[in-house]
Amino acid sequence: MKSLFKVTLLATTMAVALNAPLAMAAEAKAAPAPTQPQQAPKNAAFKNEDQQSAYALGASLGRYMENSLKEQEKLGIKLDKSQLIAGVQDAFAGKSKLSDQEIEQTLQSFEGRVKTAAQAKMEKDAKENAVKGEAFANKFAKEKGVKKTKSGLLYKVEKEGTGETPKDSDTVVVNYKGTLVDGTVFDDSYTRGEPLSFRLDSVIPGWTEGLKHIKKGGKIELVIPPDLAYGKNGVPGIPPNSTLIFNVELLDVKPATAQTDNKTPQSAQTAHGKSAAVTKASK
Repeated sequence: MKSLFKVTLLATTMAVALNAPLAMAAEAKAAPAPTQPQQAPKNAAFKNEDQQSAYALGASLGRYMENSLKEQEKLGIKLDKSQLIAGVQDAFAGKSKLSDQEIEQTLQSFEGRVKTAAQAKMEKDAKENAVKGEAFANKFAKEKGVKKTKSGLLYKVEKEGTGETPKDSDTVVVNYKGTLVDGTVFDDSYTRGEPLSFRLDSVIPGWTEGLKHIKKGGKIELVIPPDLAYGKNGVPGIPPNSTLIFNVELLDVKPATAQTDNKTPQSAQTAHGKSAAVTKASK
């Protein structure tokens, strides 16, 4: 969800960018700055580059606001697009129907509504996801070869591998695919073409525990309950109370050394889409 602060910040930035030249008009007349030669427009629909740039700026702002309206609708808040456009036009014309104080008060009230609606939706989604996750786990538990640990982790070893079982302080190299119970893929190292390397105790509990059931060269399927993943809050791309399914291939195990024993590999600290789907959530 796009935050209200981002929306208002963009509006403020736009206002500064567009209105600053007007505030400096008097000085500009007295000492005009040298102008840059106009370049030919890149699109025949515009007479010059300034026109095209202005249109691009407006189109970018319009797309941003359109996406923001859609996000609000997901929360049950349906804003009137015609009034949004009217507000922009009136502001440019200096004919706002609201005073600065009324605008501030209205936006503060709106922000409160958004936060309340977002919290309600998160709680609703968490309850629904918990039910769906439990149903999926119960079905998976009945499959041949599936085992359940005391923590609630479900796993099925597809290939045991050879060598030593990884320890918490070891660095492991894996390929994996992560999905939600509805089949949505939220992370896939195979698609990226880049295995992930991390210290075993730097990731979500379901992984730290699960990978100890295979060795180098092994393959395992993990069904991780929310309390061993991201719990009631979730993370970007992973809704609250989600049960996660991972198919993991353990490519290598690198024992800890005196130099690396207390360090977490850089690759395990990267943003979502690379490894945040398995790294521990920030407290």
